[in-house]
Amino acid sequence: MNPAVNPSSFPALDLVPKTNETQKAKEFKSDQEVRWCPGCGDYAILAAVQGFLPELGLRRENIVFVSGIGCSSRFPYYMNTYGLHSIHGRAPAIATGLAVSRPDLSVWVVTGDGDALSIGGNHLIHALRRNVNLKILLFNNRIYGLTKGQYSPTSETGKITKSTPMGSLDYSFNPVSVALGAEATFVARTLDSDRAHLTSVLRAAAAHEGTALVEIYQNCNIFNDNAWEPLKDGDTRDDMLIRLEHGEPIRFGAQGNRVVVRGDDGHVGVVAASEVDESQILRHDAHADDPGLAFALSRLSDPHTLADTPIGVFRDVSRPSYDRLAREQMAAAQAAMGDRDLAVLLAGSDTWTVS
Repeated sequence: MNPAVNPSSFPALDLVPKTNETQKAKEFKSDQEVRWCPGCGDYAILAAVQGFLPELGLRRENIVFVSGIGCSSRFPYYMNTYGLHSIHGRAPAIATGLAVSRPDLSVWVVTGDGDALSIGGNHLIHALRRNVNLKILLFNNRIYGLTKGQYSPTSETGKITKSTPMGSLDYSFNPVSVALGAEATFVARTLDSDRAHLTSVLRAAAAHEGTALVEIYQNCNIFNDNAWEPLKDGDTRDDMLIRLEHGEPIRFGAQGNRVVVRGDDGHVGVVAASEVDESQILRHDAHADDPGLAFALSRLSDPHTLADTPIGVFRDVSRPSYDRLAREQMAAAQAAMGDRDLAVLLAGSDTWTVS
């Protein structure tokens, strides 16, 4: 356990047993050979998660990773925790049952853009709206990697792939916008290659009670190489990335010369800092009850050029988690039942005996 981190700062884990032992990243590495394509962004995410988990101070047997189907879904094999490699798109549903029935577990979902947003879209949005105590890591490489390079729900319009040789006709999903539209209480975005930023977002997600969705821009160097390169290249990233910090003016650019403002038409946009007064620059409020500003920020980025792409925590608001409310409801029902016979309770007042 990292002595610089106080586990009590993670309220979402207040019912999960802690350990007094000092833990290291290597203790969260399983004995399985990691088998992703060389150069895949999944390696960086795996290393970041393994390096971060000791901060939580949890027993490894009280941590569970649930995955669906896809390249990212091999993740549980490489974690020295409990894990479930489940069904295509159904990881949120399986994880929901686990989280509600076992409050002593820290439950994480690992999924991809195809797994989560295509066949699994319905399960994802309902987990988000219910605010189940889950941490969902959505690896977004804008392609189907496991099945060898078909376009996915996040592929940009016009994308040339094996399944769209003349270009995709679909308008792509924006995972952050989808999550905010589903009333998710915690929504964030980060990059596989930015270890410090990824870890800070994981830390915030772990502390949150309820569903935390973290979209991770992840590179598939075999079927969609350099999909996010403008956001990673040292020559372009500062002018492309908007790093959101709660309470701070939304300013970016290599010289801090670009800012986000609300125009006369009410829409949010990017302008040169020299064109506006300091008071006109929007301040990011991740804790606002209304997700309107967070949603507007999620719509800034251009899906083709990636210009003006925000990363960081878009929304982090408090709302009782579904599993906590379910436990309270169950306790109330048990108190109301008292010593009554279960058979009588089940029969209720709507049954009768025919003689």
